[in-house]
Amino acid sequence: MTQLQLARQNIITQEMKHVAMDEDLDPEYIRERIADGKVVIPANHKRKATKICGIGAGLRTKVNANIGTSADYPDVENEMEKLRAAEEAGADAVMDLSTGGDLRAIRKKIIGSASIAVGSVPIYEAAVKTVQHKHAIVDMTATDMLEAIRLHCEDGVDFITVHCGATKGVLKHLKESKRICGVVSRGGTFLVEWMIHSGKENPLYEEYDEILAIAKEYDVTISLGDAMRPGALADACDRAQVYELNVLAELAQRALDAGVQVIVEGPGHVPLNQVTAQVQLQKALCKGVPFYVLGPIVTDIAPGYDHITSAIGGAIAAAAGADFLCYVTPTEHLSLPSPADVRSGVMTARIAAHAADIAKGIKSAWEWDKKMSQFRRKRDWEGQFKTCIDPTVARSIREKGRPQNEEVCSMCAEYCVFKLSDKV
Repeated sequence: MTQLQLARQNIITQEMKHVAMDEDLDPEYIRERIADGKVVIPANHKRKATKICGIGAGLRTKVNANIGTSADYPDVENEMEKLRAAEEAGADAVMDLSTGGDLRAIRKKIIGSASIAVGSVPIYEAAVKTVQHKHAIVDMTATDMLEAIRLHCEDGVDFITVHCGATKGVLKHLKESKRICGVVSRGGTFLVEWMIHSGKENPLYEEYDEILAIAKEYDVTISLGDAMRPGALADACDRAQVYELNVLAELAQRALDAGVQVIVEGPGHVPLNQVTAQVQLQKALCKGVPFYVLGPIVTDIAPGYDHITSAIGGAIAAAAGADFLCYVTPTEHLSLPSPADVRSGVMTARIAAHAADIAKGIKSAWEWDKKMSQFRRKRDWEGQFKTCIDPTVARSIREKGRPQNEEVCSMCAEYCVFKLSDKV
């Protein structure tokens, strides 16, 4: 049985107890929210992560890190370094987005090595296998897609992104919208190309009941991908995006009715003034199911700094109710990220998530900041290092700019406001 089904039978599982302890909440609170579909615990029956996390209402905002090979860089060991970097930086989950090399071997190695939840996008493997057999992506069949989904679930992934909402109705609005950047979701692009070529409906929409049956068997959390997420600010909140969101709301309800845990994915590139409204719209239409956002990236002009543009949008989105932030690295739009880029992306996303948690009134977030402030007031440097979000960087910066007086820092030296205020 799934966590959702058990919660509806008033059963508190070990996973629920673990999340409750981690969040300092009553286990019954977790059970109730799972039963309502407002919290999920991604935990495949085939694999139990050592760091189980809950995602959703009343919980700390969680952070995902995308890793994975490409055709240009298929080295699995590099991805293992990225996994370690993500975990050490404090990511709550990773997604394997590999498209190069032995995809199943890479996935199984990541699953076997990760202590945190692991997600994937099965249609990538279906598409890559089709191309490897000297066919075009449009030659994929519904069977190919469903077999990839089952394979990923069987291998132990905890959540899967499926682009079931990219229907022919959505496609009609996409054609009329005349977007600058069109479809920027890779899985979404595969399906749109397939639909245009075949003239048929999205197989993942038509076979959604079968997808739910597979997910239910393994208690894999369905992440409803937003194929129409905007890839440019000018494309945000157009009819294609909003139409798809309505379809995703329908699909989310069908998942809950089937006893399957579900989250909904969101944009994308979004102007700052739209972020809150887009989150509120999703929450209203999808009846409070957890919301998973990529960024959002709030300006298009900062390649090399998109970890920052996404942190700005992510903080606002999470404060407005988003539950799960997908990190963005400095290399977004430029190249495959390095382990260092992964670390940077996770840290900036975690800062955004924490800032939002303060706005949400999460008790542990407020206590963390208060503790840090108390150490800062006392000029307790070791306490500050142990308390801050990135002790390694903080220590390094202080070492590089050591003061003559170790009691203060080299910015203010003897004019340190805290030292001077000791006399007050």
